[in-house]
Amino acid sequence: MTTTRRGLLVACLALGLVLVASPALAGSYLDRLSLLIGQANHDSEYLRARLSDRELARVIHAMAEARVKAAGGMTVPKEIAQAHPHLLLVLENHERAAEAAKDGNAQRFLVYHQRARDEERVLRGVLKQLGFPLPDK
Repeated sequence: MTTTRRGLLVACLALGLVLVASPALAGSYLDRLSLLIGQANHDSEYLRARLSDRELARVIHAMAEARVKAAGGMTVPKEIAQAHPHLLLVLENHERAAEAAKDGNAQRFLVYHQRARDEERVLRGVLKQLGFPLPDK
């Protein structure tokens, strides 16, 4: 095999790996995103029904902080990079809602809870525009 053919073969294989790996990375990111948002939504709804339980709010707040930290350190595929700030905003609003509940401020909880839901709609819209729609809840 000549050097030119070998180089062409290596280039084709590398291109094939990039084309296959790119959607795979997006899939992994979407799996992580879905997990983080799904759990944040579940915890927020659970807490909403029990706003007077400040100890529960403390635990949920700690988990919400961990989600924000985890999302902040995630590897983000370039084809989905525009959506990541919206994920962070969703999770930060859930964290702020839990903090408000922990502090006994039900009104502030409801404001941040609604902001998280609104930002999730924006996130889903951005993902859809990028060609990576999330399944409906």
